[in-house]
Amino acid sequence: MKRSTFLQVITSFALAVSFAWAQPAQAADPVVVLKTSMGDITIQLDPKNAPITTANFLAYVDKKFYDGTVFHRIIPGFVVQGGGFTAQMSEKETRLPIKNEATNGLHNLRGTISMARTNNPNSATSQFFLNLVDNSSKLDPGGVSPEGYAVFGKITKGLDVIDKMAKVETTTMGPYSDVPAKAVILISATRG
Repeated sequence: MKRSTFLQVITSFALAVSFAWAQPAQAADPVVVLKTSMGDITIQLDPKNAPITTANFLAYVDKKFYDGTVFHRIIPGFVVQGGGFTAQMSEKETRLPIKNEATNGLHNLRGTISMARTNNPNSATSQFFLNLVDNSSKLDPGGVSPEGYAVFGKITKGLDVIDKMAKVETTTMGPYSDVPAKAVILISATRG
């Protein structure tokens, strides 16, 4: 190899390395830790595919809205739902509903977190659910609800906690069914 060619290669390599080091580090996807009365659940959010839903969830987390709420609906072989009720089954006042992002390419698989809503696809506020099993055929767009339910993250630690929750005894409280007989409390939700 000629000396000039060698120097060009070395110079190009040095420039590439210095350019790579000069680039800002990519921010990791946000992580939220749900401290519950049955153990901790760590969730990695997906702001790239679900920006509106992720921002909405983090706004509730940052305001400590979820602290002291309960998982008010537990259906074994389906979902664990929380994020909107006190232990007395009083619904908390929420922010305005958000746009449904269910067509974001994410699927309601075991261990994912999705937004709960009414029959109106754009009615999600604070309530969320954790998928105990793969529910994509029921909850993805085109399933039981054609508009689907928006997935916005996944559990990275604590699947055993939701499996324990799925084994609690449930009852009916007023108009609500599948309510844990002994409250399963969401003690706090914080950024990890």
